[in-house]
Amino acid sequence: MMPLPIPPLRLAAPPLSGRADAATTLSAVARLVASGTAVSKAELGPAAGLARTTVSGAVDELLARGVLRLNGTRPTPGRGRPADRLELSPDSGVVLLADVGAHGAHLAVVDLSQRVLGHTHVLVDVRDGPETVLDLIETAFDALLPDGAVRAVVIGLPGPVDGQLGQPVRPPIMPGWHAYPVVERLRRRHGCPVVLENDVNLRALGEARALPPDQSPLLFVKVGTGIGGGLITQDGALHHGADGAAGDIGHIRVRGAPDVVCVCGNVGCIEAVASAHAIARRRGVDVTDLRALIAHGDTEALALVREAAGLVGEVVATLVHFANPARVTIGGSVTAASDELLAGVRSVVYQRALPLATRNLVLTGSTLGEYAGLAGAAVLGIEQVLSPAVVPTLNPTPRRAHTVKSCRACPRRIGPPGTSRLAQVPPTGS
Repeated sequence: MMPLPIPPLRLAAPPLSGRADAATTLSAVARLVASGTAVSKAELGPAAGLARTTVSGAVDELLARGVLRLNGTRPTPGRGRPADRLELSPDSGVVLLADVGAHGAHLAVVDLSQRVLGHTHVLVDVRDGPETVLDLIETAFDALLPDGAVRAVVIGLPGPVDGQLGQPVRPPIMPGWHAYPVVERLRRRHGCPVVLENDVNLRALGEARALPPDQSPLLFVKVGTGIGGGLITQDGALHHGADGAAGDIGHIRVRGAPDVVCVCGNVGCIEAVASAHAIARRRGVDVTDLRALIAHGDTEALALVREAAGLVGEVVATLVHFANPARVTIGGSVTAASDELLAGVRSVVYQRALPLATRNLVLTGSTLGEYAGLAGAAVLGIEQVLSPAVVPTLNPTPRRAHTVKSCRACPRRIGPPGTSRLAQVPPTGS
């Protein structure tokens, strides 16, 4: 399978202010290089607001630690000698990524330069509980993992999570997962920082960082087995809210929706009446068969999708008024199967929302498809490794052959690391 490359993902490069300590300086320099903002010592000084000697010392330490490497030269203004070009070293360790949906999980291993070293998709059912699902994920990671240090693990789950505690919080479609110590288990296994995030938040971040900065604020709405949202702020960061519940839009009650009881116990939630599961139930099939019916133009299935699109559009129109995003992205398995949902949502939003909120609004499908979650996970993982708390602890790792691996249970490959950074993969039912 030939990979479909996507643009390199933008990494945050926080500005320095005042007297920064050594760890913050190392982090800022590494992330400026990683983001492409500054790739030589001469550029790093003005970009970071640091003295030349401070920059030189930080770069030398990052080179010694194996975080950065030299990659040729670049011209300098005037008649000066060419400057050494800096880049993230592919041999500075790897990040493990897991984007877990209701019925499947995309897994990948990437290095700090965003190269995909291995990827697979495994079938899981989150209703089987955390022990079973995480056992499958860890087994697949073992098959993918190349030589070299694991620097971070990022996992996204299809439900509310507490990122501070590292646990799911009463996820409606995930029995047995409430308060399960996901982060503690993975940290104990891999001995590195672990980030737990909601799966739609990962997709939102992946989409935003693959696009130009002027496409944020960005609202991502996933219509799959459930319905969820993720909001990216104007500066490209995830908006979590006070307790991490921001974007949990699946349990908004929609005006005019049928009084269907939701898994959360309330009546008329958008997830209960317009998700892929809700549409499949009304059509009398399962979600997999529903996607096939939609793709083949089944009249009854498409009519149900259009009805669901009207309800989703009402919710999105309200969110557009509240958040005033520059871009709304509609993703998930229903959108992947047909353009009907996107067209219906777009029609309602532009009809219901006021011109001031929609005159520059871009409302479109996902640019990354099912790979958006892994893209967001890669951003979080690499930024975590290059944070002030972690980057001073890094040391060189033995050089390894960059061989792309795939799980024997699912031998779909991304392709040689040199051909692309991240690549599109076929959609799943998550």
